[in-house]
Amino acid sequence: MKTVAAIVLGGLLLVPGVAMASSATDAALGLGAFAVFNQILSGTGIFGGVVARPVVVAPQPVVVAPPPPPVYVAPPVVVTPPPVIVAPRPVIMAPRPVVVAPPVYAPVPVYRDHIYHRAYGHRWGWDHRYDRRH
Repeated sequence: MKTVAAIVLGGLLLVPGVAMASSATDAALGLGAFAVFNQILSGTGIFGGVVARPVVVAPQPVVVAPPPPPVYVAPPVVVTPPPVIVAPRPVIMAPRPVVVAPPVYAPVPVYRDHIYHRAYGHRWGWDHRYDRRH
């Protein structure tokens, strides 16, 4: 009986109890359970040894030879004579001579000195104050 009681007590310890948690903890536990369930169904992780893996044979890579390098050849040297330009000789005309006549001045009359102005001080009554007589 003692053994049955020990087995039942051990079984009660393995039975999960109601978890008192908030909604965030419930969401985290749900996502964790989904992840473990997904691994069990797909055969990944520690559960991968049960299902035999398929044999994958990779095809040989396609090797394409590169094209040959281009051949560079210097272009042929072409020498052409200069073009012939036929043009008449330019007409060169001498400029017209510039003729500038000297200015013509009217001759200045030369009067003889007035005899009364030869003397100093305008003597004999020919003074400037008598020019305008009223």
